[in-house]
Amino acid sequence: MKHTYKITGMTCNGCRTHVEKTLSEVKDVLDVTVNLEKEEAEISMRKHIKLKRFEEALQEDGGNYHIMKPGEKLERSKMAKQESKGSGTGTWYCPMHCEGDKTYDKPGDCPVCGMDLVEEVSAAPQSTQYTCPMHPEIVKEEPGDCPVCGMDLVPMEPEASAEEKSYKKLLRKFWIAVGFTLPIFIIAMSEMIPNNPLYEVADMKIWNWVQLMLSLPVVFYATWMFFERAYRSIKTWNLNMFTLIGIGAGVAWIFSVFGLLFPDFFPSQFKTEMGTVHVYFEAATVILTLVLMGQVLEARAHSKTNSAIKELLKLTPNTAIKVVDGKEETISVDKIQQGDILRVKPGGKIPVDGIIEKGQSSIDEAMITGEPIPVDKKEGDKVSSGTINGNQSFTMTAEKVGNETLLSQIIKMVNEASRSQAPIQKLADKISGYFVPIVVAISVITFIIWAMYGPEPSYVYALVNAIAVLIIACPCALGLATPMSVMVGVGKGAKNGVLIKNARALEEMNEIDTLIIDKTGTITEGKPSVEKVVSVAEEYRENEILRLIASVNAQSEHPLATATVKHANAENVDYGEASDFNSVTGKGVTAKFEEKRLALGNDKLMQAENAEISEEISKKVTAEQEQGKTVSYLAVDGKIVGFITISDKIKKTSREALNELQKHGVKVIMLTGDNEKTAAAVAKELDLADFKAGMIPENKMEEVKKLQAEGKKVAMAGDGINDAPALAKADIGIAMGTGTDVAIESAEVTLVKGDLKGVLKAIRLSEKVMRNIKENLFFALVYNSIGVPIAAGVLYPFFGLLLSPMIAALAMSFSSVSVIGNALRLKGAKLA
Repeated sequence: MKHTYKITGMTCNGCRTHVEKTLSEVKDVLDVTVNLEKEEAEISMRKHIKLKRFEEALQEDGGNYHIMKPGEKLERSKMAKQESKGSGTGTWYCPMHCEGDKTYDKPGDCPVCGMDLVEEVSAAPQSTQYTCPMHPEIVKEEPGDCPVCGMDLVPMEPEASAEEKSYKKLLRKFWIAVGFTLPIFIIAMSEMIPNNPLYEVADMKIWNWVQLMLSLPVVFYATWMFFERAYRSIKTWNLNMFTLIGIGAGVAWIFSVFGLLFPDFFPSQFKTEMGTVHVYFEAATVILTLVLMGQVLEARAHSKTNSAIKELLKLTPNTAIKVVDGKEETISVDKIQQGDILRVKPGGKIPVDGIIEKGQSSIDEAMITGEPIPVDKKEGDKVSSGTINGNQSFTMTAEKVGNETLLSQIIKMVNEASRSQAPIQKLADKISGYFVPIVVAISVITFIIWAMYGPEPSYVYALVNAIAVLIIACPCALGLATPMSVMVGVGKGAKNGVLIKNARALEEMNEIDTLIIDKTGTITEGKPSVEKVVSVAEEYRENEILRLIASVNAQSEHPLATATVKHANAENVDYGEASDFNSVTGKGVTAKFEEKRLALGNDKLMQAENAEISEEISKKVTAEQEQGKTVSYLAVDGKIVGFITISDKIKKTSREALNELQKHGVKVIMLTGDNEKTAAAVAKELDLADFKAGMIPENKMEEVKKLQAEGKKVAMAGDGINDAPALAKADIGIAMGTGTDVAIESAEVTLVKGDLKGVLKAIRLSEKVMRNIKENLFFALVYNSIGVPIAAGVLYPFFGLLLSPMIAALAMSFSSVSVIGNALRLKGAKLA
């Protein structure tokens, strides 16, 4: 019988293979076929097997996979477990992203490729602890005096990161390996010295035993992890770099031990003039030590790939000054609560997000927006954690604390994007899937050819060259090519105010040929202000018009509504709060106030309310709109009584950014909910040929669909709730960081400063990252295409050249480091 089940938790081909193998080992299962794309498993069985048995098999294996009937939903408890996998401050992930963005709760090796798992940098604020230099057992959360000796407590040194600990552990093992490998190498190489002085001390057989003893700490301690990973890779059939290293070095060492113990078993080809078998302890230990050196260099280089996150973390101070009843006290940053009043002194870092309560200053926001010019801030303005105060002191009210701050959100987004897989990674994964079996096959063929046709001693040549083939091949370089570039690129973007939500957006951004932009908050500053209030009815004066408008808008959070309420407050107009408030998307708002029906909005709303727009009113409104201003009519009980004119300045950088984008070959289209005349005025000022006015959210989304149907690669840039559908539908959604949370959630790229120049930065970043990835893939593929044949001995018939397994190990170790080194070049890329 055959059944089809749904499988959850799979993220890559390695997961698929793992699940397939686990299910096939269940008793009475005949055959299993798992489809990664459909998330399905087709299982043939001798007799019916309960679903619970399959689920137990998957859980016993330690995986985070679940099996269920088609159409069945994952239980909440299991879903919570799946979502929480790797959550918390200690999140670990594979640097090669073998299982996509899957994370683990503790350190170890990747179950697919065997590489050391890397700890994600935590965005949580870290408190500083204080201790006494004379009495280290005294540890307190706040500074003060030692209760024992009275000395000032000093900040404790932060604990070394897991990454640093791993590096130091590898380095210690490396020096141990070097200490034992060097004598082995000297003993082996001494055979090349005429009248070898070592043979005067003892014969070759004794020195071979010495080599064996010296090799034990190298094989069974310093580099034993390579053999553990190789065994696991063969057991799970996730063949990788360690499979080749384990087989190559293992064969050399086991052959040597066997030759030392049972010399008579081997033919004369394998023996020296003294009758001992050729041993390869130096080849095995040197290979393992060089691979370990590569791991050490890789660990050190890898720590630099997420340096952008570490630099961002340094921006948050450990302490802050809290003001309570006029008195200042120093507290740990993790003790700050929403609503606390904090003092920020000249040159100090702003600890959390908040609003300036009293004072003014210039704030250096370069570390978050990428812009070097400080921004002037006054009372009521927002400030962000991590930015640096200028030369004036001010107090602020804490609004967002802990993981809610902008800086924490940036770090979280960078972490998630760094772990995501770019579509191009699928190519590398596909190649890697066939890589190891092909290399093993080439190694076997190399042995056979050399054994049959090689010069004497042919079996020795065959063994050495077969080992060299296994050692020089490096699937690791291929696997690291994409994720390393993505990680560095995402960090580079974050430092320049361009937040990338996932690697797909980073890859596809440079393919964009059409950019749709909203007007308000995207092209303009998004800080509208009332210019004038006009009455067109004798019974209503301007102040009364403003009072009615403010009463309607008191419940609205739209920027235009906020501007009218703010203006009413500035004019000391006493307004109320309307009832039956209703927002009509793309048209305006309606409400009841003082037993009157009020309608505030554009001409479409007036038509819906049957409020006639006279020619005289139309002329006045048109004159305002032709200057690029937004006008809203006010109708009372179906009669227009006045209108309000609101202006929103165009950002200084918008014109320059749009011109550069068009020169770059990107077609720019402005879609706005504003009227035709206002849109035309703004488009004219920006030299934009393509624009559409009166667009409601559905219209914007339909426009995106239409362009995509024409084969265009569309990006949408916006900042409001009304832009969210189009942002989600576009190939790449770009949110202004100054906009709403809904827009930011719907987008894949966020521009922290809310500046269209950030779109150019994102495109340039994408171009540079993709070029870097292709360089890495080319390097890895060419390296293996050239290295494997040379190791097999293809040059020997022409030039008499052979590649020693030790040189192959050195080359293999540096290949991965070279890929990481190339990715690190992105840190110096210019985006502006």
